[in-house]
Amino acid sequence: MADACVIGVDLGGTKLLAGSVDAELRVHHRAYRLSRRDAVVETIVEAVQEAREAAQREIRAVGVGVPCLVVPGSGVAMACNHFPLVDVPLRDLLAERLGLPVVVENDATAALIAEWRYGAARGARNVVMLTIGTGVGGGVVADGQIVRGATGAAAELGHIVIDESGPPCPGNCPNRGCLEAFVSGPALALEGRARAVAYSDSGLGRALAAGREITGPLVTELAHDGDDAARAAIAVLGRHLGVGITSLVNVFNPEAVVVGGGLVAAGDLLLAPARQVVAERALPTARDQVRIVPARFGHESGMLGAAALAFEVAGNLESIG
Repeated sequence: MADACVIGVDLGGTKLLAGSVDAELRVHHRAYRLSRRDAVVETIVEAVQEAREAAQREIRAVGVGVPCLVVPGSGVAMACNHFPLVDVPLRDLLAERLGLPVVVENDATAALIAEWRYGAARGARNVVMLTIGTGVGGGVVADGQIVRGATGAAAELGHIVIDESGPPCPGNCPNRGCLEAFVSGPALALEGRARAVAYSDSGLGRALAAGREITGPLVTELAHDGDDAARAAIAVLGRHLGVGITSLVNVFNPEAVVVGGGLVAAGDLLLAPARQVVAERALPTARDQVRIVPARFGHESGMLGAAALAFEVAGNLESIG
C-alpha cells in the first residue's frame, strides 16, 4: 500500500486538471482537459482514466473539486455559477463510472484544505483563501474549523460586492459589482485589451496589432517581461483585490489570506497593490497581523486538496506532511 496513489481533480471554469498523487503529495502524472459545459461528468472521467492508466500504481480513491455549492457529505452539486449543475449527484455518478470511492468538494474549499493543512497557511487557525481564475472561489477557516454555513453555501467570497453600481457579475450570479467581475482571468483580459488599444506602442499594443488574442496569461507574461501597460493592467486588478481583501480582513480577522488560482502567476505584480490597499483601508487591529501570501502550491492547490480528501476516504492520510 505504500506505493498507492489517489487521483485529485480540479474542475475550473475553463480548464480541468487531474493528477495521480502519492501519500506525500507528490504528483506522478497530470492530465489536462478543457472544461465542457455540456459534458462535465464525461470530461472528469476521461481525465481520471488517463491519470489512472499513467500512474502504474494502485489507485485507491478519487477526490474532485468543483466550482459548485456542494451539499456537505453528500457529493451533490446544488448549484453552480459556471456550469449547468443543479442537484446533480456527482459523487455517486462518478463512483459508478470509475468503480472507485469518490469524494466531491467545492473547489476553493479543496484548495483551502491544501494550503491550510500543508501549504502557505499551515499552523494557522484563522485563514481566508481566494482562488482566482475564470471566477473567484473562496474558503474560510475560523478557529480551526472550515466555515460551511447552514446549507453548505458559505464563503462564496467572489460574490462580495465592491461596487454596488458595478458591472453585472458573470455566470449565473444575479448581482452587480461582485469581486469576481473585477478580479479574474477574463477581467484581466479586458483590462489588458483596453490598454493595448490605448497604448499601441506597448508590448500589449504590438501583440494586438499582430493579431494575438489578449488573454490573462498573455498579459501576465508581458508584465513579467517588463511591459509597463501589462503591469499597469495587473495593478488595477490588484487594487480591486485589495478592496475585497480589506472587507474580508475586517470581517474574519484572519492570520493569513492565501491567494491561489491561475492569476497568482502574476505574483507580487498583483499582490503588492492589494497589500497596499489593505494597509491603507483595513481596520488596524486586524490589518497589522494578517499575511497576504500566494498559495504554496500555486494553481495546483485545488487538485492537491482534492487528493488529500481522497486519502481520507481511502484511510491512508497519516503519511502526508
